[in-house]
Amino acid sequence: MQIHEIKPKKSTKKRSRIGRGGKRGTYAGRGMKGQKARAGTRKMKPAIEEVIKKYPKLRGYKFSPLSEVYVVNVAALSKVFESGEEVTPKTMKEKGLVGKGKKTKVKILGEGDIDKPLKIKGCSLSRNAREKIEKAGGECENNKEQ
Repeated sequence: MQIHEIKPKKSTKKRSRIGRGGKRGTYAGRGMKGQKARAGTRKMKPAIEEVIKKYPKLRGYKFSPLSEVYVVNVAALSKVFESGEEVTPKTMKEKGLVGKGKKTKVKILGEGDIDKPLKIKGCSLSRNAREKIEKAGGECENNKEQ
């Protein structure tokens, strides 16, 4: 093999242009006549657009919250924590119950049973979770009930 015999792997193909503008020919892939062949926005609406229009629109700026709210059930707390231990969002991160975001909010829900007295700080609680924790002999300090 000599240098003049080497060919590239992918050959550059030159497309022939047809008609005015030369991209796809006279009708540019739209067919001959009719609603779909006309210029401007198409009048044919997809079904999803009809559904979107029916949703109520809310005013104001929509933003994604910087802090995520993690949901933890009472049953998961009783599995991971020892009795009398302090439960905070930081300790939950260390134990792997909550993700590792910078600003995380934790809400404790009352699904499952708890049999250990735990001290809970810095978390929001459901009414059911608060009742179960206090029934088991635990404490809920400075926590919002939502």
